[in-house]
Amino acid sequence: MEAGIERIVEQSLLYDFYGELLTEHQRQVYEACVFDDYSLSEVAKEEGISRQGVHDLLKRCNKTLEDYEEKLHLVEKFKKVKKQAEEILELTNTGCADAEMIKAIRAHSERIIEEL
Repeated sequence: MEAGIERIVEQSLLYDFYGELLTEHQRQVYEACVFDDYSLSEVAKEEGISRQGVHDLLKRCNKTLEDYEEKLHLVEKFKKVKKQAEEILELTNTGCADAEMIKAIRAHSERIIEEL
């Protein structure tokens, strides 16, 4: 995945998990710039603040979201559980359920339960 796309995906996950912890104003500006792809100038005009103010607000929002993740690790846990669920799905796509596959599925399932 390209670095830019990877960053957007990461920002989206952080916002999905922690966005409600931002103020209403922060959410409006963040969503307009990151998700609606408005320019800093467009958002500045709409919000009645300077372009630099929008830039600074975005940086603070990103830092705040990253700080929440550093403390709570919800995105990290989500990614682990998703990967384990994908591995279970892959195991079940082989078509035969032998004892070794059942053992692997059970191990993945137990790790998911522990994560939750």
